[in-house]
Amino acid sequence: MTILAATCLPQVPPERLRAVARAAEDSGLAELWFWEDCFWGGAMSLASAVLAWTDRLPVAIGVLPVPLRNVALAAMETAALHRLFPGRVTVGIGHGVQGWMSQVGARSASPLTLLTEYLQALRGLLSGEQLTVDGRYVQLDDVALGWPPRSAPPVFCAAAGPRTLRVSGQFADGTILDSSVTPDRLRAARLAVDEGRAAAGRSDPHPIVVYLLTVTGPDAAARLASLGGVGAAVAGDADKVAEAVRFWAKAGADKVVLYPDAGHPDPVAFIRFAAEQVQPLVRAA
Repeated sequence: MTILAATCLPQVPPERLRAVARAAEDSGLAELWFWEDCFWGGAMSLASAVLAWTDRLPVAIGVLPVPLRNVALAAMETAALHRLFPGRVTVGIGHGVQGWMSQVGARSASPLTLLTEYLQALRGLLSGEQLTVDGRYVQLDDVALGWPPRSAPPVFCAAAGPRTLRVSGQFADGTILDSSVTPDRLRAARLAVDEGRAAAGRSDPHPIVVYLLTVTGPDAAARLASLGGVGAAVAGDADKVAEAVRFWAKAGADKVVLYPDAGHPDPVAFIRFAAEQVQPLVRAA
């Protein structure tokens, strides 16, 4: 069954997140997702607050830009969340937007090399390994977590190009595709991920996540048309959105994450719309 989730955009002020968290928890939303855009709130801090304010709500970060964080720090923060809130956290990583990485002096000459080294080291540390790594970007000298997770948690990877998709298949536990994806690109992504999995001898599950731009309200169609260039997008009421979720599930998505356009005025209302109106329609299909 396709899992439906919804996003709280980074542009939502942190002081409004408690209301968003309560709405997601009370309405039975399957998962609440965040992403980390520069230079808004740090996703790890926001996720930890939301997890503390709720009792059962699963929270995902999709994604953290790897150039901003030393891999040991990312492992420490991820491990702490998993020990505090076991079974409720998914962390995804990605290249980061290269313009933003340049702004903070963190842009790498080879984002793919960095991501490849980072994924292997992060998953190793979270598995409780003691690592010495002398890579181009990742360098660790006899490093192990003092408080590793009790069991190795999944690490997802954002990917678009074929080489990054193969790396995700080799070293990540799931792949995140942004809303520029098309059905043909989704099918090609699955093939590239499977090539990477085969090269690594992996047979464990590897879910594909698709972000779906979701525009609602009386002027939804016009607002969506003004955005242009979005592959995975829908405008309309709950029936239209559920139909779009089913479409992307049929195309190969294991999880569809709704996110509002920047003009949506009320993040709480969007979360309730996803959980109370769209989610039952998707589950009933």
